[in-house]
Amino acid sequence: MKAQASLKEQAATKTGADLLVEALINQGVDTLFGYPGGAVLPIYDAIYRAKGSFDHVLPRHEQGAIHAAEGYARVSGKAGVVIGTSGPGATNLVTGIADAMMDSIPIVVFTGQVAKGVIGTDAFQESDVMGITTPITKHNYQVQEIEELPRIVKEAFHIATTGRPGPVVVDIPKDISSSVYQKDIDDSFDLPGYQPTLKPNPLQIGKLHEALKEAEKPVVLAGSGVIHAGASEDLKTFVHQYKLPVTTTLLGLGAYPGDDPLSLGMAGMHGTYSANMALYECDLLINIGSRFDDRLTGNLKHFAPSAKVAHIDVDPAEIGKNVPTAIPIVSDAKAALQKLNEQNVEAGDYHEWMERLQNNKKEYPLWHEQPEKDIVPQWLMQKVYEYTKGEAIVTTDVGQHQMWAAQYYHFNRPNRWVTSGGLGTMGYGFPAAIGAQLADMNSTCVAIVGDGGFQMTLQELSVLQERRLPVKILIVNNQALGMVRQWQEKFYSERYSESIIDTQPDFVKLAESYQVPGYFIDSQETLERVLPEVLADDQPAVIDCRVLQKENVYPMIAPGKGLHEMIGVKP
Repeated sequence: MKAQASLKEQAATKTGADLLVEALINQGVDTLFGYPGGAVLPIYDAIYRAKGSFDHVLPRHEQGAIHAAEGYARVSGKAGVVIGTSGPGATNLVTGIADAMMDSIPIVVFTGQVAKGVIGTDAFQESDVMGITTPITKHNYQVQEIEELPRIVKEAFHIATTGRPGPVVVDIPKDISSSVYQKDIDDSFDLPGYQPTLKPNPLQIGKLHEALKEAEKPVVLAGSGVIHAGASEDLKTFVHQYKLPVTTTLLGLGAYPGDDPLSLGMAGMHGTYSANMALYECDLLINIGSRFDDRLTGNLKHFAPSAKVAHIDVDPAEIGKNVPTAIPIVSDAKAALQKLNEQNVEAGDYHEWMERLQNNKKEYPLWHEQPEKDIVPQWLMQKVYEYTKGEAIVTTDVGQHQMWAAQYYHFNRPNRWVTSGGLGTMGYGFPAAIGAQLADMNSTCVAIVGDGGFQMTLQELSVLQERRLPVKILIVNNQALGMVRQWQEKFYSERYSESIIDTQPDFVKLAESYQVPGYFIDSQETLERVLPEVLADDQPAVIDCRVLQKENVYPMIAPGKGLHEMIGVKP
């Protein structure tokens, strides 16, 4: 009898790490991105014992883990989950946490921590995770008692994925994850201080309907909040109902079909002339899910100077923060659009306004010069769009190649565009593609990266080698830090200080050392012969594509200038 009781006791005994694994299963987690180390060994032992519960992806650097989790979250719509050890493991995650915070990406990060008794003593591999991550997370926790763990995990996922999404960090001391517990634990929670407003005020919806009746030159600005809310179809209904012109932010690409006649393209520093002039000249600006960042607005004195501004945003802190707002609507974008679509008000006649905007599209399209043999990056992006039929998931680093992809690859549906917006993180594009591909194994995933950014996270080629993920890495190789070089050309009298990269690895041999096929393309003829086959293949690939070094991204709004002061609008 004693032996039987002992066996029952053993079965009921769980470590903190077991409780964590159970909590992750309860949250429906199917994919983990993580790197083991001393402080998380109990957690990895629990993961080992729970084999089959998750797909654990081992990156070759923690930064690769968190960018992969961001890509996974963007494409799947679920929270990305990351595990890192204490000290350098946690600090290597900081860039990705800050990136997710800026771009409203739902991420839950579990960091190991030294035992509670030595916190604050500069113990081996100790870092102040709470202090470091407080400014760059939606919320963070340090677990103090094993009984708290299931509730904290549940809260963390709730906070990360509701309201305005964002990263949440859970710091777990090693003695918490390794200690045992024998009772059932209640994981219910109550967060009276966190009650995001998800439904719009009907009076404010009415004011927007009235504004539509009075307006002569309205325009809709769609941000990533539309995508996070799953509101793209609702936006389309709203726009078609009133025949409204639409422009998007960089992160809002795909919220509205890029090839729709009502689409004006992307707005902002490297946006289209038609989009920027619509924002400059409009008398009603309906912002749905964009935070009016500086790369969108340019000089605020000249941003939508004659417009009545309506701003729909789930985060009340963003409304009125940068741009004075006449009609504030605190709401989830989907809920607000559904309310707007319930009533079909008789709007104004926008015929002349639409005619002017369409004329701008025809008169001032995106342009580039086309040499006979050399590859210009704009043409390269057009070819990628053509060969993938516009259906690929596209990830990028930050810089010129990012802007060319945004301009020339027309995103017609959401969750196909994965890029670093607010933080502008080099090295983001390739690991983000790994997460994006794992989230959607049936789609072609193209990581469009610069030769500079790729070298920051290229060790993740090991993941492609290990898993044979069919990610295509397209290196837009101008042997330079392209956007830095462009700014030095325009604003620093062509003093190219440390922006030209003459010495590079042989990217084809590098790829082959990881047993990934590599391709070298340096002419239009080679590109048209090789690229379609590589993109259609089901194998991973690294494509070193040499483009003209001194090609610039146009149009451009120089620092301190307004939307109407673009340069490079015409050849």
